[in-house]
Amino acid sequence: MREILIADDHPLFRDALMRAVTQAVPDSVLFDADSVSGLQTLVETHPDAELLLLDLHMPGAHGFSALAHVRGQQPGLPVVVVSAQEDARVIQRAMGHGASGYIPKSASVDTIVTAVRRVLDGDVWLPLHVAPTIRPLESAEASAAAGVAELTPQQFRVLGMIAEGLLNKQIAYELNVSEATIKAHMTAIMRKLHVGNRTQVALLASHLAFEPALDSIESMK
Repeated sequence: MREILIADDHPLFRDALMRAVTQAVPDSVLFDADSVSGLQTLVETHPDAELLLLDLHMPGAHGFSALAHVRGQQPGLPVVVVSAQEDARVIQRAMGHGASGYIPKSASVDTIVTAVRRVLDGDVWLPLHVAPTIRPLESAEASAAAGVAELTPQQFRVLGMIAEGLLNKQIAYELNVSEATIKAHMTAIMRKLHVGNRTQVALLASHLAFEPALDSIESMK
């Protein structure tokens, strides 16, 4: 049996994806999540999964951050991004972050089936309107992705809440831990992201948004 993970917060589309995957891979066993937190649990509990279909717009995703984190945690797991975003530059950036394919949500069931089979066969699949050449990421975005890839799952949750503008005491409440624990996570996050304060953490995370920050990390030092 082939384990395949599906992470999408829209119930109807998630169900459609599951039906398409079952058609593409009849002997597959599917596991699904509707948030980044749930996705982290899936990745941790199914280390032998052969494919992940990932929605970029799930709660907690924050642009390409979830993709960057999954690639860091499970570099051998092929990831196909599934998104309503059809802009060629967004697709190229997703591929630059290590995705093995990109399926627009407007795609037909037959297209999804083809894409899943191609990626499982070891190929890359892209929409026809996107050139197969993968452009390198901008240096600030590549640096942000590398740092995010090193975070533990809990540190990644904290990073997401920082990006949402939550204070330490609010993050502690949401995660049911002490504020001292959050401060310790902050120290580790800053070390791994090579920045010196909370503002720089938030700015660095913004480089992984669909519209990256224009300001340089250097300007915040």
